[in-house]
Amino acid sequence: MEKKALGRGLDALLPDSGQPKAAPERGPDVLELELDHIIPNRFQPRHDFPEAGLQELSDSIKLNGLLQPIVVRRKGDGLYELIAGERRWRAAQRAGLAKIAAYVRNCTDDEAIVLALVENIQRNDLNPIDTAHAYQRMMAEFGMTQDVIAQRVGRERSSVANQLRLLNLPDEVQHLVATGEVSTGHAKVLLGVPGSDTQLRLAREIVTRQLSVRELEKHLQADRFARRGKKVRGHHGPYHEVEDRLQKRLGTKVTIERGPSGGRIVLHFFSTEEQERLLEILLG
Repeated sequence: MEKKALGRGLDALLPDSGQPKAAPERGPDVLELELDHIIPNRFQPRHDFPEAGLQELSDSIKLNGLLQPIVVRRKGDGLYELIAGERRWRAAQRAGLAKIAAYVRNCTDDEAIVLALVENIQRNDLNPIDTAHAYQRMMAEFGMTQDVIAQRVGRERSSVANQLRLLNLPDEVQHLVATGEVSTGHAKVLLGVPGSDTQLRLAREIVTRQLSVRELEKHLQADRFARRGKKVRGHHGPYHEVEDRLQKRLGTKVTIERGPSGGRIVLHFFSTEEQERLLEILLG
């Protein structure tokens, strides 16, 4: 029964908070704990706590107090380990509080990591890569299958599987996804591209040229078309040198295709701005 409650998230374990209150309700399971008796959650899936947001929360706590208790579990020797609310705990320290309101729960390690993950998912606090690493850890350390993870965090199995696939990308690309410079939509397209070097090159191109997902797909289609043309006429065909000269002159991919009774010169562009630039060059 407890595992089903976890699948519904923190709301299944904690009292309904409803709208924000001026101060947290103090029930029998809420304690005022010394801040220095609380240790961070070793299963914390979130790795980034932006300075600006932390200071903003700290200022709010100074003004209004803590609106939502943190969640902890007992660790012995008078210590408590965070399950959920590390950002609030950090901000309370910064605000100079000596104590903090906390729900005390008895949790196993696997329940603790699920609760920490669910809280961050519900608050939209995790980037896609942190979420993927949390799923990976649940599988590696606790033997959970993708089906079990999906049930526990209240998501579709396909969503869990797609999230885990992001970890197949090169580290630098993962970093770009984590920071939001490359979207998950871009990442899904990159996962279909063979070769980590090519994936990295394309990811950098997404950032520098601000390519949309659709523009990235068109870019890949043009590349495939060009490669097919090169296979037909050979890499060092009769027009290879001319193509190179045109590409340098126009600053874009150029292919020359010759058939039995004619041919065509193809200029590739990947955005409206690039199209307008090429027309300006050609039309004067």
